[in-house]
Amino acid sequence: VQLQASGGGLVQAGGSLRLSCAASGRTFSSYAVGWFRQVPGKEREFVARITWGGDRVYYGDFVQGRFTISRDNAKNTVYLQMNSLKPEDTAVYYCAADSSRTGFAGSSDFYEYWGQGTLVTVSS
Repeated sequence: VQLQASGGGLVQAGGSLRLSCAASGRTFSSYAVGWFRQVPGKEREFVARITWGGDRVYYGDFVQGRFTISRDNAKNTVYLQMNSLKPEDTAVYYCAADSSRTGFAGSSDFYEYWGQGTLVTVSS
């Protein structure tokens, strides 16, 4: 499966962005999808995950109710709605997919497929 992340940009603190992860190739509905983020010099950080059926979602501790992950299998797309953005949310955001039926998977090593990143910049 090929993944393409989009929707990043520059936003002021307190603003919102919606990231999209569009998939092509194999049956997208069979894959769980996660979002990670990375800043230079740091490890990739888990942001959110949604299972293949969309019935379970998981978030990194720092999210604290500000982000929502969802999926539209008819459009082969997973979304990450980000509200109340903070300057510390500035990072390159990546989407990734795996074919397991595992619930929570917070390690980037678990994922099989990765999209290119999309840069999110939050100004203070």
